[in-house]
Amino acid sequence: MINHYFQSGFNIGRSSEQYLVEDIIIECLKIYGFETFYLPRKTVNRDNVLTEDPLNKFDSNYMLEMYLKNVNGFEGEGDLLTKFGVEIRDSATFVVSRRRWDQEVGRDGNAILTTRPAEGDLIYFPLTKSYFEIRKVRALDPFYQVGKLYVYELDCELYQYSSEAIDTGNAAIDDIEDSLSLDISQYEVLLESGDAFLLEYETPSSLILESYVIRDIDAAAQNEDFDDNFSVIDFSEKNPFGEVYNQ
Repeated sequence: MINHYFQSGFNIGRSSEQYLVEDIIIECLKIYGFETFYLPRKTVNRDNVLTEDPLNKFDSNYMLEMYLKNVNGFEGEGDLLTKFGVEIRDSATFVVSRRRWDQEVGRDGNAILTTRPAEGDLIYFPLTKSYFEIRKVRALDPFYQVGKLYVYELDCELYQYSSEAIDTGNAAIDDIEDSLSLDISQYEVLLESGDAFLLEYETPSSLILESYVIRDIDAAAQNEDFDDNFSVIDFSEKNPFGEVYNQ
């Protein structure tokens, strides 16, 4: 028979031992861990059929102490040279206290999931100035020590930025959007009401500032080279076959 005073479970044991173990775990995370920032994901235009949202945004951040389980550095495939250039495929496993996550993030109600970390949320690691995306949440590891779960293990991969809106109010975190975003909506001319100034065409489009030059944002951009050296085939309804010229 198990010791009911320590091996807690349903209607057995005492919660004092569980709180003691949890306090020790939190203290260890603060001693051996790192300060990280948790960025909960928010949906902008959710597709109810595919249950996904390509327009995620991140507008809040929470400082949490996390332990980097990979003590020898990041794991994953590392730096790879592919036909599209160099790709960095680092991965990491972060350990965070359940109680601390609930106190800082869950109770605030500012996340997609308020009961646990969600896949797709971001972790900003200031030590290397890296952004990691949560791919999997391990909620049962370690498995019921003294009858209770105390931590989340977050399997993460290096985040591939795609011009998502990151406006958390922390300049160090928001720098990725300011320096790498190709979102043309950030260069729209706005009215006093805050709405975009629209041009009168068949399909209204917003007026864009002259300062929007892709090559100034991304030095590797080849948009102007394609415009100057390549002809685009028209596959619209007026010219579905492309090569045929219709008068």
